[in-house]
Amino acid sequence: MNKHDAYKTLILEFKAVSPSITEAQRKGLLRRGIEEHGLSVDEAVEILETSGLVIGEQLNYFEVLGLSISNIENQSEDEIKHHVNEAHKERYRASLNAGGRPRPDGKTEEQWRILLNQAHDVLLDPKRRDEHIAVFQDEIAEQYSDIDRASHEQTTHQAVSHDIDVPTDMVYIPAGEFLMGSDEKEAKNSEKPVHSVYTDACFMDKYLVTNAQFKDFIDANPKWQVPLWLGNSFFPKYRDEDYLKDWYKGNYPKGKANHPVNWVSWHAAMAYAKWVGKRLPTEAEWEKAARGGMTRQKYPWGNTIHASSANYDTHVSETTPIDAYPPNRYGLYDIVGNLSEWCLDEWDSEFYESSQNHNPVSGGSISDIIENLRKTRKARVIRGGSWYSSAPETCVSSRSRSAPWKTASTTGFRCVKPIES
Repeated sequence: MNKHDAYKTLILEFKAVSPSITEAQRKGLLRRGIEEHGLSVDEAVEILETSGLVIGEQLNYFEVLGLSISNIENQSEDEIKHHVNEAHKERYRASLNAGGRPRPDGKTEEQWRILLNQAHDVLLDPKRRDEHIAVFQDEIAEQYSDIDRASHEQTTHQAVSHDIDVPTDMVYIPAGEFLMGSDEKEAKNSEKPVHSVYTDACFMDKYLVTNAQFKDFIDANPKWQVPLWLGNSFFPKYRDEDYLKDWYKGNYPKGKANHPVNWVSWHAAMAYAKWVGKRLPTEAEWEKAARGGMTRQKYPWGNTIHASSANYDTHVSETTPIDAYPPNRYGLYDIVGNLSEWCLDEWDSEFYESSQNHNPVSGGSISDIIENLRKTRKARVIRGGSWYSSAPETCVSSRSRSAPWKTASTTGFRCVKPIES
């Protein structure tokens, strides 16, 4: 399927849910056509204008039935079915009893009952229900990003001392306790139990490290290049044969300067972090930052995830620019989705059962891990989920791992900088 047909399919999926969209959703669809499908502005506009979608107020089927999205969060399909059926039955009966009286919205009761049936059918079908929720996500995300940006600025202003400057393209992560892990039924044993953790304040990269940034690093540190005369087997202790697999003659793929770098090992990420005067985040620092001050939520913004929230579950099937999706409440972009992220810690599936409360790190102290990184051979923690990860794998509590010399198309990294007292 070429890029034009793929975009047309996306538009038809929206149209199947509802024939009308809001202006904010129109802008969101145009952005996705340009950023995700590689269309020009004119191409995206033409496809959208000829699709038959009507730009106007979008019908919210939850509101039609007197429900809200929060009513179904954390509910089983049987529970959702019960809520929808009961709401439909109540409103349908009321419409029948109303007879021929005119409605305030100008619809006839017959038209209203047709709409009730449409809402009922869409909300009972898991796939169509998720698509319907996704229709509103761009608009919701835009509202929340404004609120979260203001909240983040206020929090930063209050919490950061006036004599501390936040470095460029980093955000302030405040010190404090948070609940780490998950007790959800579908959570893996390695994510349990939920436990209270305190982390010190730090600065964290606002974005994943990009191809352009990593090129600066390897240009300044030739041993981290892939010499053509030695092939990809060079430096096998610290990177595998797929290291920078998509690069050619020291250059990243054309047009992807602002995409996050992938096919990098933990050792390469550690070397880059040292070069820029930073380090990788501990697993606790990462989850604290990912949650953005929210408690017992699956994702940085709540308990549901959609294709407009993050790059996950092969909705795009490759990396996207580092600022293509809304940030979390701390101002971090792609903290879940796009690429999974290397953490400092050694992997331990049972670490939560005995980890310390204050600044926990698996595999030794932060200084010990950094000083002995050349000897590191044990698996390291990976967090955050990628463009390939399923929704459960993209949860803020989800944990994964890989050998420190291994690379993957789904793994990248960001750095942190401790705040010196």
